Amino acid sequence: MRSSLYTQGAMASEGNPSRQQGWRDVLLWVALAVVLRCFILEPRWIPSGSMLPTLELQDRILVEKIRPKLADQRHQALSIGDVVVFSVPEALIEAGYDPNTALIKRVVAGPGDSVEVRGGQLLRNGESVIEPWRSEAMDYVMPAQTVPPGALWVLGDNRNASLDSHLWGPLPQDRVIGTAVWRYWPLKRFGPIRFPLQTQPGDGGEAALRSVS
Repeated sequence: MRSSLYTQGAMASEGNPSRQQGWRDVLLWVALAVVLRCFILEPRWIPSGSMLPTLELQDRILVEKIRPKLADQRHQALSIGDVVVFSVPEALIEAGYDPNTALIKRVVAGPGDSVEVRGGQLLRNGESVIEPWRSEAMDYVMPAQTVPPGALWVLGDNRNASLDSHLWGPLPQDRVIGTAVWRYWPLKRFGPIRFPLQTQPGDGGEAALRSVS
């Protein structure tokens, strides 16, 4: 009997290293996931129509965070055409917008650029901008203004239903969280985020970009 108990105890003891290794593996993967989400790549979903037709309601996207950090360190501007996710600007916070949310828009001008909306068209440095992602003419006028150093001019692709720079001004680049690079859901639109795959009417409204939990 004592021999049997001893044998069982020895077998349990021999099994402990394996279980400990299993827990270490789990903790390592959890730590890796946290680092990945905080510093490299983060999933988010689209709750509004301000980026139609490029991004549709309930789309799931991946936001990469490395390039904006490198651009800040090198004092470089993000590229025109990038779709950026950013913290709510001060002007909106002062107006009562939730500071813990994030918005998503497209960069249409960088530091030193003159930007204007006239005759339903976006003009950058006096020239009309070709925008394949825009489904309709812009129904507002925006006087020409120069984007200050360290800032970006961002507009929603659904221009007539977007709370963006034409209402609250330039976006400080240091508020950019990351750039939207990939749509992973729905599967029929799986792929890189560049321009709309099909033209659809906007639904209006404005909402914060949601993080996928």
